[in-house]
Amino acid sequence: MKISILDDYHDTLRTLACFRKLEGHAVEIWNDHVQDVGTLAGRLEHTEALVLIRERTQIRAPLIDRLHKLRLISQRSVYPHIDVDACTRRGVIVSSSQHADTPSYGAAELTWGLVLAAMRQIPQQMAALKAGKWQIGVGSSLRGKTLGVYGYGRIGAVVAGYAKAFGMDVLVWAREPSRARAQTDGHAPARSKEAFFEQCDVISLHLRLNESTRGIVTAEDLARMKPTALLVNTSRAPLIERGALVAALQRGRPGMAAVDVYEEEPVLDPDHPLLRMDNVVCTPHIGYVSRDEYEIQFADVFDQILAYAAGAPINVVNPEVLRSPAGHAPR
Repeated sequence: MKISILDDYHDTLRTLACFRKLEGHAVEIWNDHVQDVGTLAGRLEHTEALVLIRERTQIRAPLIDRLHKLRLISQRSVYPHIDVDACTRRGVIVSSSQHADTPSYGAAELTWGLVLAAMRQIPQQMAALKAGKWQIGVGSSLRGKTLGVYGYGRIGAVVAGYAKAFGMDVLVWAREPSRARAQTDGHAPARSKEAFFEQCDVISLHLRLNESTRGIVTAEDLARMKPTALLVNTSRAPLIERGALVAALQRGRPGMAAVDVYEEEPVLDPDHPLLRMDNVVCTPHIGYVSRDEYEIQFADVFDQILAYAAGAPINVVNPEVLRSPAGHAPR
């Protein structure tokens, strides 16, 4: 089977142990990022199975309609970048493991890296030191402060657990079942969303992005935060109302932000407003980008390809396509 992999920026996948799962198949790997439909259509003309690395490339109807040999898209996690209806219409199976039972420790660890970097001004102090300056400001410590975890799923629960090592109190806002689970784990549920944003010294977002959560953090929510507070987002940028974070930081509530995700990615413009703010720490969507995480993620992605090749697709998000002979078996 002809397999294509997009956006493997550092040519990492072929070096993973799980890559051996694809032995016997013809695999082509692209290391650059391309979104032009014509270019992608040319590259993927003979592709039967397409591997995506998260949401790096948009796969929409104009492209899908030109990929006549495509039978399977295999990836992991959510899929707002894939036109699933167009795939179904063309008989293309979309397989995506939702990995509810495997926390992303890499994302949780980066979250805490960003918290520490922002609270202690680590990037700013380092830049000043390189410029010949010594101690440009006074940071803040974490012990005794309150960490707010918005969304208590597989990553949020790990982030909350790490807070104990720093002597922080944890406040959780989430759906009722998740708040109950957090309380069972020893964390306090907030009495309301308003109180959550008002009381926390650090708030970290850990929600899946879907239509119900898009824009769930509003300008009014951010305005309730303390001028000394930090907002951390290692989940998805559209969880926050479009443009609200930059405006809130300019007004001083919250006083700081640390972000790994952006409304449009990749961010290649050094004049991006978040990159120009001294009270913001930014990283280029690297929460899941570690060799350990890749081994876990792509073992799932490649297993989905093997299952399809064996005639028994798994983790199918558009099961109606299985009723069509065009999408049920490899060609």
